[in-house]
Amino acid sequence: MDLSLLTAISPIDGRYRSKTEPLAEYFSEYALIRYRVRVEIEYFIALCELPLPQLQGINHSLFDQLRDIYKKFSPADAQRVKDIESITNHDVKAVEYFIKEQLDAMGGFENYKEFIHFGLTSQDINNTSVPLSIKEALEQVYYPMVEELIEQLHDYAEQWKNIPMLAKTHGQPASPTRLGKEVMVYVYRLEEQLRGLKETPITAKFGGATGNYNAHHVAYPQYDWREFGNSFVSEKLGLEREQYTTQISNYDWLGAIFDAMRRINTIVIDLDRDFWMYISMDYFKQKIKKGEVGSSAMPHKVNPIDYENSEGNLGIANAILQFLAAKLPVSRLQRDLTDSTVLRNVGVPMGHAVIAFQSTLKGLRKLILNEEKLQEDLDNTWAVVAEAIQTILRREAYPNPYETLKALTRTNEKLTGEKIKDFIETLEVSEEVKEELRVITPSTYTGI
Repeated sequence: MDLSLLTAISPIDGRYRSKTEPLAEYFSEYALIRYRVRVEIEYFIALCELPLPQLQGINHSLFDQLRDIYKKFSPADAQRVKDIESITNHDVKAVEYFIKEQLDAMGGFENYKEFIHFGLTSQDINNTSVPLSIKEALEQVYYPMVEELIEQLHDYAEQWKNIPMLAKTHGQPASPTRLGKEVMVYVYRLEEQLRGLKETPITAKFGGATGNYNAHHVAYPQYDWREFGNSFVSEKLGLEREQYTTQISNYDWLGAIFDAMRRINTIVIDLDRDFWMYISMDYFKQKIKKGEVGSSAMPHKVNPIDYENSEGNLGIANAILQFLAAKLPVSRLQRDLTDSTVLRNVGVPMGHAVIAFQSTLKGLRKLILNEEKLQEDLDNTWAVVAEAIQTILRREAYPNPYETLKALTRTNEKLTGEKIKDFIETLEVSEEVKEELRVITPSTYTGI
């Protein structure tokens, strides 16, 4: 079968392609090849700018033309690299040969083209290309989507800031809260973790065959290649160079990136489950779209499927992120090849996360607040004001206030507002304190 949305094995590239398509610019085979070409070209330009003695004759006005090789890189160019790879059986070497072909077509580079990939090993290209693709995918796709989710939640937090709601701890009625504050909890958590993710360094390995610049140093011992590498990785690629490595990246900071993403995903899973529960408690209705079916058998149903879709996709994303963070920093001696195939999957968890964030947003934007149900639950649960009463009684040095309220409330009989008021009248406290207690209701006892 030809590859299509219907025949793709992964739902990321099949069923959910419309949601994940932006990530193809960063994690497809085409994208990886383009990033490799970009790093090779920028490295060659950096050698010219150093300059190496043999590259002093290159006109710097040609640099824009050189950069066009990756800026105008097309799927046809990527296919040419794959055709070369079918002969070399080496993907990075195929990129080198492709660039040399481009230089031959441009003309004037006959004496310079051997400085393409000069002194490098494949991982100097892979371990800059992949972190660069992750960095730009985070900035262009992932961060904006998380920020959109935060913005939607913040809007709801403001909109519902004065809506009292019965809290539930251990699934049981607890001290009342406000709906807006509970939503604000997620705003705060996501903002904190997003800030931490953005502050996590995205690092790259760039140091030759085993990390020591052996080839560079033996050819040109007069240059400080470590400083050159630091400047190149920082100024040309916007990454941080790992100072001591084997042939491959240490992947420690990349593991930290994946762990930070996993924490964000976990917070959204928590959010999904809470809103799923609020809908099941009838605190929210859902907007109905004409033509949609909630159940193949039960016509009345409007299922909270968006939150379920999100939760499922985030679970898959977190499983892969956890594996990546644990596996990548481990390599036999100066390297083994296990990281190579694993790195090709770094876009997969981001794909599942992107699907999930869009589903959560879709679910949130379907919500219709059922304020009457929230108020009904508060009115039916007067026992929750017991904490307030016993705390004021503690302040007044009333004897055994906790035990007194426990005896009143810890029964299987429904405790009504009238019973609470009758109880207050029996207390041997001043009229001022009684008045203070009388105004406490489940709807007003919501804290700050």
